[in-house]
Parts: sequence; C-alpha cells; structure tokens
Amino acid sequence: MIRTRSPFRRTTVLAAASAAALVLAACGGHGDTGDSSAAHGGHPSHTASPAASAAASPGQHNAADVAFAEGMVPHHRQAVEMADLAPGRARSAEVKKLAADIKKAQDPEIEKLSGWLTSWGEDVPAAGAMDHSLHGGASGGMMTMQEMDQLEKASGKAFDTAFLEMMIKHHDGAVAMARTEKAEGASPDAKAMADAIVTSQSAEIAQMNELLLGTS
Repeated sequence: MIRTRSPFRRTTVLAAASAAALVLAACGGHGDTGDSSAAHGGHPSHTASPAASAAASPGQHNAADVAFAEGMVPHHRQAVEMADLAPGRARSAEVKKLAADIKKAQDPEIEKLSGWLTSWGEDVPAAGAMDHSLHGGASGGMMTMQEMDQLEKASGKAFDTAFLEMMIKHHDGAVAMARTEKAEGASPDAKAMADAIVTSQSAEIAQMNELLLGTS
C-alpha cells in the first residue's frame, strides 16, 4: 500500500511543484517584460526621454549661444552707458524717454545673459572691459572710445542727434547678432531673447529714424 501510494503522492507533489514553478515563471516573466522593455531601445527610452530632456533643457546650448551671450553682455552694457548720458544732456523729451526705455529693457537682459554664461560654465565678460570688435559685423555696432567721448561732451540738440545716430548703429549691430543666434543657437531661452531683441530694437530703430528727421 505504501509503495503504491508513494509514487502517486510523489507524482502529485511534483505536479504541484511544477504548477507553482509555472505560476512563478509567469509572474516573473510579466515583471521581466516591464524591466526588459526598459532595457530595450523602444518604449522605455521613449517614456524616459521627456523627463530627461526636460531636465536637460535649461542647460541646452551650443557655441553660437555662448558667442551670443558673450557678445551681447558688453554690447548691452554700452547701450545702457549711452542711455545714462541722456537725462542730463538730451534736449528732446522723446530722446530722454527712449533712453530710459532702452535702459529698462537691457539691464534685465544683461542679468539673464550673465546667468546663462555662469550656468554654462563660461566666464562673464568683466564689467568695464569694452570690446569694440564684437560679433555681428566689423564692430557689432559698438561705439569706439572716441565716439563715446564725443557723446559725453555733447549736449542739447547736438547730443540728441549724436545719440540717435550712434544708437541706430548700435541697435543694427544687436539685431544682426540676434539674427545669427536665432539661426544658429540651440538654447530655447537665448533664441527667445534674440527674437525679442530683433522685434523691439527694429521698432526702436524705426522710431529713432523718425526722431532723427525731427532733429535735422
């Protein structure tokens, strides 16, 4: 009796063990499917990529972005320096307002550009170190030291005319630099600023040309 029941019980135990193994294998296979899909190049990378790209997005940049920020920081600083001369030297109220608007717009942009350079591991151009051979043409529209001296010594209508002529040239340089950034840059933030510069400074160039006609 023992020998006849023993094989049967042994077979039953083995069958139960096999069934359990199959269940475990199925469960394990289900879990592995999720894990293995993460190991394959299909869905896992697709699901992971939005989060990864979102994390990487703020730091996304290339050499064109660096050149744009490095060039625009001193460029904007000089525009602000020119604008700071207007309250005590300009005769036209419109020129004074334009100068105030330029300063109000470009001061925050200098801070943003400097912050990007720092986050990208690049040096921010030293304050006061004006480079008069910038990007965007022969000088990027930057004034020479002689031109800045001339502007500082002018007053009244002579200042208005000199300021408008120089700032038009200055804005032309900035617009050219911004268009290069829009075409070649990779940073979404830098390209957005470049787009804003093209729009706002092109409008100011048109305004200054009208004011210049009024001073002639």
